[in-house]
Amino acid sequence: MPNLLRSVALGALALALTFALSACAPLFRQPPPVGAPLAEVTARLGQPAASYPLPDGGQVLEYRGQPMGQFQHMARIGPDGRLLSFEQVLTSENFAKVKIGQWTKDDILRNYGRPAEVSRVAFHNYEVWSYRYKEAGVWNSLMSVHFDQQGVVQQMLNGPDPMYDDRFRHR
Repeated sequence: MPNLLRSVALGALALALTFALSACAPLFRQPPPVGAPLAEVTARLGQPAASYPLPDGGQVLEYRGQPMGQFQHMARIGPDGRLLSFEQVLTSENFAKVKIGQWTKDDILRNYGRPAEVSRVAFHNYEVWSYRYKEAGVWNSLMSVHFDQQGVVQQMLNGPDPMYDDRFRHR
């Protein structure tokens, strides 16, 4: 009987591991080459979590790593239906591209995808979208993008991610 229980437990563990890794599949697959058609992109990476239209007729496909991961991959598809780029977009360099007072929620979605968390700042009546990422590839950080009532970025704040920082844990 102990062998039967061990076999069942190992089978359940293998099944759970398979499901857990399937969520990370785009991370472990070889991305398609630049110029690949959309069908090849989705065949290699799977169906995206979201798709955002671009003004030129192209689209951006979101391969989600949020809310718990510190990454988000975006595939940019040109108006001709071919891959222009595939990259992990949650980096300090990419966040530096945001234009305060100009970018909107749509711009943020097309560049970074959906956030890990959404909250509000009552004092300014801002909606805040927060993204988990590794600042400089090292520090567990949370980039918070603050939108006014019109959906325009008014400020960005970066700080330690409370999920990974013991100073924020209740004891």
